[in-house]
Amino acid sequence: MSELSYVHGASDKPLIGQTIGRYFDDACARHGQREALVVRHQGVRLSYAELRLKVDSLACGLRRLGLVPGDRVGMWSQNRLEWTLTQFATAKAGLVLVNINPAYRRSELEYALNKVGCRALVLSPSFKSSDYLAMLSDLAPELGHCEAGLLRAHRLPSLEMVIRMGGERTPGMLNFDDLLRPPTRDELGELELLGEALQFDEPINIQFTSGTTGNPKGATLSHHNILNNGFFVGEAIRLVPGDRVCIPVPLYHCFGMVMGNLGCLTHGATMVYPAEAFEPLAVLQTVAEEKCSASYGVPTMFIAQLDHPDFAGFDLSSLRTGIMAGSPCPIEVMKRVIDRMNMTEVTIAYGMTETSPVSFQSGTDDPIERRVSTVGRAQPHCEVKIIDNEGRIVPRGTPGELCTRGYSVMLGYWGDEAKTAEAIDRAGWMHTGDIAIIDDEGFCNIVGRIKDMVIRGGENIYPREIEEFLYRHPKILDVQVVGVPDKKYGEELCAWIIVREGERLSEDEVRTFCQGQIAHYKIPRYISFVDSFPMTVTGKIQKFQIREKMKQTLGLEDAATA
Repeated sequence: MSELSYVHGASDKPLIGQTIGRYFDDACARHGQREALVVRHQGVRLSYAELRLKVDSLACGLRRLGLVPGDRVGMWSQNRLEWTLTQFATAKAGLVLVNINPAYRRSELEYALNKVGCRALVLSPSFKSSDYLAMLSDLAPELGHCEAGLLRAHRLPSLEMVIRMGGERTPGMLNFDDLLRPPTRDELGELELLGEALQFDEPINIQFTSGTTGNPKGATLSHHNILNNGFFVGEAIRLVPGDRVCIPVPLYHCFGMVMGNLGCLTHGATMVYPAEAFEPLAVLQTVAEEKCSASYGVPTMFIAQLDHPDFAGFDLSSLRTGIMAGSPCPIEVMKRVIDRMNMTEVTIAYGMTETSPVSFQSGTDDPIERRVSTVGRAQPHCEVKIIDNEGRIVPRGTPGELCTRGYSVMLGYWGDEAKTAEAIDRAGWMHTGDIAIIDDEGFCNIVGRIKDMVIRGGENIYPREIEEFLYRHPKILDVQVVGVPDKKYGEELCAWIIVREGERLSEDEVRTFCQGQIAHYKIPRYISFVDSFPMTVTGKIQKFQIREKMKQTLGLEDAATA
């Protein structure tokens, strides 16, 4: 009988049994004079010792407002110093940090704040066209005539305190910098006592998962979840004290705050933020000038850097490693990152918010072919199985739904037992909704989403396979493949293609490229040339939007099913 698709990331490195606050204090004591944080756009440089002073001040400042362990504190901002101070200060004070997507608008903000009952909200005044102060004031006009910290808003009944960044004053709001006044000895003593009472399985973070249908769900994560995941992600890329990690990915997302911030903290490395939001030029400048040894990003970010007209002018020789994650990485892009960005030890990571996030990661010493064609092996202390529609474990090499179990699985969706029970079964397995294959050596390949799989005339087609093939075409910069309704076959393939600058490409050329190379039913029936893809702020391609747009353009309707 063939071996079953079950793997366990056995490890001789134990899990960290501490709260984030306690670990943070120990790390700052160990690495006191090392540079902890560089925020380029704010001109900030802090050692670990300096970072601790600011974090302790903020933790005491938040407690001074009357916030108590378990209270939820929203953070609505791009990547800034204040974000990181709040991340560690809330952890030390036992407060639950609620990450709010900077792309959210009024209704989404209202939903998020009310869903988890945020008592306080920290926000940036604005970013580009987003006026966060105005949006909040629309939801809570009571801010205009209430005492700061004593909000009573009809539409936001839980929210009492709004804390704005920046030097200006806004009616009804507290100022972030005012919370940083040096704490008294008594306040520090109380913070220390509180730290001893907190437990590592307590919730410390809520992150909203972007649902393609319905409202987002608040994945609730513990100290244990994210501190350990940050540590083992850092281990996988061999971070050491003194490494400098360029973090252009959003802090509100696990990629930034867990893999970035906590990965650095647990290894005495430096967190380096190139800009408030992703800018390819800022990343290239930062890596070159700060001598970063690692860089993070989703595939689209690396593509933007590699294709920047000034790319060749930057010295990236300090780079050694990094992580590409967030969405499937095209093999050709991975090869370019290794060859042209000097990231010879770059790894792929796979996971989801609900698993803190990483479940699989490639190793720096895995063969290149394995690193570019799989998401690596199971993370330490994680169990993984691949199951069929009946819930039975499939043989190795057979596609099925990926399920994971272990320290990294979330506590649940905040205030939603029914959705939690749908995601985590009675045995503690998190059902990811991803289709994956585990080979004989334990390497995993993600072949698609259950919802993304296209069934054409009874043939199961995984769009990822078609995308990987089309990436080989020299004129294709990026491509996304989706299924659209078809009366005859049920579904047909549609490819959205971004052509390289200066090149021209026709539908016939694409189809000729496919003929004789892939099965006829895998050749896209519809081909559309576009300038960009609809994306979330984290760089995830929103395939459902591509699908809807094509349905409208082509006048297609989903076939009725029994």
